[in-house]
Amino acid sequence: MNASLRLGWRTLWRDLRAGELRLLIVAVVLAVAALTAVGFFADRLQGGLQRDARQLLGGDAVIVSDNPTPEAFIKQAESLGLAGTGTFGFPTMARAEETQGGASKLVALKAVTPGYPLRGNLQTATTAEGAGTVTRDVPASGEVWVDASLLDSLGLKVGDTLLLGDTGLRVGRVITLEPDRGAGFMSFSPRVMLNQSDVARTGLVQPASRVGYRYAVAGDDAAVKRFSDWAEATIKKGELRGVRLDSFEGGRPEMRQTLDRAEKFLSLVALLAALLSAVAVALAARGFAASHLDDCAMLRVLGQSQRTIAAAYAFEFAVIGTVASAIGVAIGFAVHYVFVLLLAGLVETALPAATLWPVAFGLGMGLTLLFAFGLPPVLQLARVPPLRVIRRDVGGLKPASLAVLGIGVAGFAALLMAASSDIKLGLIAVGGFAGAVAVFALLSWLAVKVLRRSVNETTAPRWLVLATRQISARPAYAVVQVSALAVGLLALVLLVLLRTDLVASWRKATPPDAPNRFVINVMPEQSDAFQKTLRDAGVGKFDWYPMIRGRLVAINDKPVTPDDYTEDRAKRLVDREFNLSNSTAAPAHNAVTAGAWTPEAKNEVSVEEGLAETLGLKLGDTLRFDIGGMQNDARVTSLRKVDWGSLHANFFVMYTVASLADVPVTYMGAFRAPETRGFDNALVRSFPNVTNVDMSATINQVQRVLDQVIRAVEFLFGFTLAAGLVVLFAAVTATREERAREFAVMRAVGARASLLRQVQRAELIGVGLLAGFLASIVASVIGWGLARYVFEFTWTASPLVPVAGALAGAVLALAAGWWGLRDVLRRPVVDTLRRAAE
Repeated sequence: MNASLRLGWRTLWRDLRAGELRLLIVAVVLAVAALTAVGFFADRLQGGLQRDARQLLGGDAVIVSDNPTPEAFIKQAESLGLAGTGTFGFPTMARAEETQGGASKLVALKAVTPGYPLRGNLQTATTAEGAGTVTRDVPASGEVWVDASLLDSLGLKVGDTLLLGDTGLRVGRVITLEPDRGAGFMSFSPRVMLNQSDVARTGLVQPASRVGYRYAVAGDDAAVKRFSDWAEATIKKGELRGVRLDSFEGGRPEMRQTLDRAEKFLSLVALLAALLSAVAVALAARGFAASHLDDCAMLRVLGQSQRTIAAAYAFEFAVIGTVASAIGVAIGFAVHYVFVLLLAGLVETALPAATLWPVAFGLGMGLTLLFAFGLPPVLQLARVPPLRVIRRDVGGLKPASLAVLGIGVAGFAALLMAASSDIKLGLIAVGGFAGAVAVFALLSWLAVKVLRRSVNETTAPRWLVLATRQISARPAYAVVQVSALAVGLLALVLLVLLRTDLVASWRKATPPDAPNRFVINVMPEQSDAFQKTLRDAGVGKFDWYPMIRGRLVAINDKPVTPDDYTEDRAKRLVDREFNLSNSTAAPAHNAVTAGAWTPEAKNEVSVEEGLAETLGLKLGDTLRFDIGGMQNDARVTSLRKVDWGSLHANFFVMYTVASLADVPVTYMGAFRAPETRGFDNALVRSFPNVTNVDMSATINQVQRVLDQVIRAVEFLFGFTLAAGLVVLFAAVTATREERAREFAVMRAVGARASLLRQVQRAELIGVGLLAGFLASIVASVIGWGLARYVFEFTWTASPLVPVAGALAGAVLALAAGWWGLRDVLRRPVVDTLRRAAE
């Protein structure tokens, strides 16, 4: 073993000085840095959410419901000795008095009682600019506490009057920290907090109003556990609908929806960088092994055993893998701070320190990457026969053992699955990558066959004939080169398409004349006056529909509960109240895809096709809705395709009649607001109970969140870009020595250097064109799939994408070839032939 270590150290330093390990080190560093950067960020984010879970919930467990909290839950909490407090909230309009400008603003109203919050601390200030201090009080009757941003928007200050519905309340304090508000992306509207005793006189809560109720409990962990178990069992009985339990263990899944998506995007990009690095390592390791064949043959002549040589190279790769992984972990740790900076605002609380898991994972990933894809060809060096010293045609590299390669690849794939933190994402990334490699290999093999037969050697230019012979003489190398180049270019083309076409198409999916205002909570007696106000203001086109709250309770006379479904979306839909509507005519922005819309057909409904697919509904099914305590049966007679991104008024279920008798109803509208100054304020003054949602501000806020996520993803794409370029360089230089020998022979028999340059350029351009074309086609298919099934909009790839991809592939291959092969034609012929003969 000592001999192996000494030999390993000597070969390590020699190879480092010669630069033969450069590509291997860069590939491992890139893969580890990309994965650990995401790992450190996700680890700290998870730690922060677990640390703050109880504060974000406002208690140890919370009962969330669509209606006032059932009395049974309150009594059960009291019987277990738990403290409890109830809150409820809904969006509404707040406005300033006419003497102070009369401005209005959509707010998130929250009604609280003494004892709130049970966990965490509420902080308030006496001025908009003041520092917050902890308080155990709640707003007194006749008083509201608000976010500083609301005061700025309405031009108010502490002590002024804020109008809510039918009453005015004095602004008492400014909220600086609300512990149970959730993450920063959960609410785009400023908070207004008031005492529950003041809600009735505002007149804002009507029979059809959508209000969210929360009852938080806190106390001994054992008592909380008993309460949670009892609550879950009670909810699962199915007697209560629209009730769920949020606990410390379960958390609130919507709290981190955006961050989960960002984390998945980042994980996907990191996986792509790691997969590309695996290709680079495999190519670089094979080139490394090929350049050491003669050295190992000499070592065998000098008496070194196969075990010593194998152990020496294993030691060398272990040292290189550990050092490169450590460098990658350090870079990843630094890079994850960039994610925290780019996602500032989505992560509002200070994150705890990272654990050692990302460090261990990074080191393990780097070593696995190197041993799985780099070591198999290198271990063949131990089996080089001593005879190679005098016969160069023996002892060449062979395909790696399937068992060794299979074990390594399986380990690497398992680590990638762990890194993805999502089985579906990991399977798509790893499986899609393997599928792309197989497709590229097959198509490139066919292209080589076609090329060999299509070039007429008697009429074609000499440089083209020689380039064709170069490619066809080594079909396996040609397939490897084209496949590796195509994989690298696939990442680059996808980056361009995602950033330019897909994101741009998503942003342009909303038409320029789409509605930018939603009004809800319009009372039936206000409907005609409200529509007249819109017309008088110049709003000629607007959506106007009744809105009825109903819960699906049976399908074909069979009661339905969330437990009847396995899909999360189906469970949520069955457990919630729907916004139903009715109209004699189908909405112009909805296309009927099945069945027929029959006007004034009693007890018939039209269902959105996505809802029908999720719940397994079909034409002819009978749905039973509980509407305000009354049950109504209706038959499904048509399905509609709804574009939820159109910003029009849309509904899951619509009755095909002009009106429904004896049901509580309000009205909603969607329209594009005129440019008239003060229009929104005048509308809210005339109809103070109506909630006017300015979607333009919300869309802009969503867009800012999207931009933050895109910047973080694009930043990580830099690692993928670098990994792709490493693959390009490794693929082009994999046959450098073979090229040098072949060119030396041709120069020795009279070929001019200018002709050989043409041959080399033609070969590189041809390989690059083919790889770029294949990569662009696959990238366009993936882009279409993302647009169709993920972003859900129509997108057609430009026919110029394959052309541009092919040209880019040719340019990049030519550039990588110029850099990696620049010394091939400069090397003296005698020197090259002497090396070949030695």
